[in-house]
Amino acid sequence: MDFDIEKLKKKIIYRSNYRGTKEMDKLLGSFTKKYINKLSNDDLIDLEKLLELDDNNLYNFYNSLNTNIKFKKNKINLLFKNFKYVD
Repeated sequence: MDFDIEKLKKKIIYRSNYRGTKEMDKLLGSFTKKYINKLSNDDLIDLEKLLELDDNNLYNFYNSLNTNIKFKKNKINLLFKNFKYVD
């Protein structure tokens, strides 16, 4: 797959910080900031897919509540699920 990794990173950073709800902006922004430069290209693609999901399902997944969708078992989802947000 031929793509510009820096362009993808910028897109991910923007999308993680401008979600629509302040809580998810902070949570996903912090998560992305911590891991963005440590991820492989495939992981970045998985992160981009995660960020395409709606805030309600992401919030519920993070807090071990019921979601309307099934989350795949992959590195990104595991990292997000176990991420400890510190304000």
